[in-house]
Amino acid sequence: MPGAKRRLAAPLWSAALLLAACGPRSGDTGAPAKAPKPSYRFDRTAVDAALAADPGVVIGTYRLAPKGIVDGDTIKVEGLDASLRLLAIDTEETFKSKSDRVLYDQGWEVYLAKKAAQSNRPVKIATPLGEEAKHFAEAFFAGIDTVELERDHPEELRGRYGRILSYVFVVKDGKRLHYNVEAVRAGMAPYFPKYGHSRRFRGEFEAAMAEARAAGRGIWDPSKQHYPDYDARLAWWYARGDFVDAFESKAETRDDHIVLGRHRALERLSAFEGKDVSVLGTVAKIVETKGDLVLVFLAHRRGEDLPVVFVDPLAFEDSGIADYVGEYVVVRGPVQHYHDQRRKKDVFEVVVRAARQVTLPPYTPPGPTPVPQPHEAAASTRPRAAARSGPPSTEPPSPAPAP
Repeated sequence: MPGAKRRLAAPLWSAALLLAACGPRSGDTGAPAKAPKPSYRFDRTAVDAALAADPGVVIGTYRLAPKGIVDGDTIKVEGLDASLRLLAIDTEETFKSKSDRVLYDQGWEVYLAKKAAQSNRPVKIATPLGEEAKHFAEAFFAGIDTVELERDHPEELRGRYGRILSYVFVVKDGKRLHYNVEAVRAGMAPYFPKYGHSRRFRGEFEAAMAEARAAGRGIWDPSKQHYPDYDARLAWWYARGDFVDAFESKAETRDDHIVLGRHRALERLSAFEGKDVSVLGTVAKIVETKGDLVLVFLAHRRGEDLPVVFVDPLAFEDSGIADYVGEYVVVRGPVQHYHDQRRKKDVFEVVVRAARQVTLPPYTPPGPTPVPQPHEAAASTRPRAAARSGPPSTEPPSPAPAP
C-alpha cells in the first residue's frame, strides 16, 4: 500500500539519523597531532584479505611472539595484527587489577559472592584456577618456536573484538599436539560450545573433558578455587551451541540464511536488499527511540553491528527479544539500507513488523552464579600471608600427557 510506505519512510529515516548520531565524530579536536607510535602490527584490512585468500581451514605457521602467552586461552604470534582467541575452550581469568587482589584477600567466598552480585549471569572473573591455566600454557609452549594455526570454518576469521579465531597445534617430541584439546584434558577449561559446537574436533574435546573430570583435574578438583557452577554453564552452552548448529545446518543450503560474525556476512546481506533474509546473531544492545521505533543491534563486529528495526513497539514487546540480550536469536525480514553521512558509508538493516519474525532459543538464559555458603574447609579460604596480596602463586603444572 502506498500510504503504508510513506508512513514507514519517516520513522526509518529517523532511525538513520539516530544511528548516525551514535557514530564517531570527525573533525579537529584542537589537540596537537601526535606522532604515530611504532608498531609491529600489520594493517588489519591487509591481514583480513590474506586470511580470507585461502578458503580452507589452514591459517599457517607462525612464530610465537615474545611473552606471547596472555592467559590460558589467548596467545600472540608474530606476523598477525591481533592476539589469538583459542576456539572451543574458555579458561578462567587471571588477576590483572589491584582491586581484585585486595578483594580476594578477604577470602574466596567473600570474593566470589561480591563478584556474583555484580552480574545477572554466570560470572567471568579472575580466579586462582585462571592463574594456573596461564602457567599451564606457559609450560606447554616452553621451548616451542613455531605454532600451526587452523580455523574451524573458512569464513570465521575473527571474533567480535578483532581477535583471530584459531586452533593451535605444536610438535613436541615428534608428536603433533592440539593445545586447545590438551588444555581441556588437563582440566584448565571445559569444552566450550557457547558460540557453536566445534565442527572438526567435538569428539576429541568431549573425550578430553570426560577424562579430566573423571581424574578430578583442574576445574573438576573440588579442593581448588574456581567457578562452582560448571554443570549449569555446560547446560547453557550446549543449548546455545545446538541452536547455532540448527541454523547453520539450514544455512548450508539456503543463501538467504546469514550467520553474523562470518567474514562476508554483511556483503551477503547487501545482496538481498528489498528481499527477506534470516539472520543469526547475538543481541548486543537495544535502543528505544523517542518515536515508535525500537532498534535491536545484532553483534557482528565492534562498530559494525546489524540494526534490526522494530517499527511497532508492540511487536518488539511481544517478540520477547528484550529478555535475550547476549543470546543468539534469529530474525527474518526485508533488508534495506541508508547512507550514514557522518561515517560516509551505507548501513544495512533488517525490518521487523511482527513478533513472529523473531525466533528465540528454546531455553531461558541463566541467572547469576550461585555462591557456596562459607565453611571451614582449608581449601576454601586463602591462607593468610602478611607479605603477599592477591592470589597464591602456583608452580607451572606439567601438561597432561597425550593419550
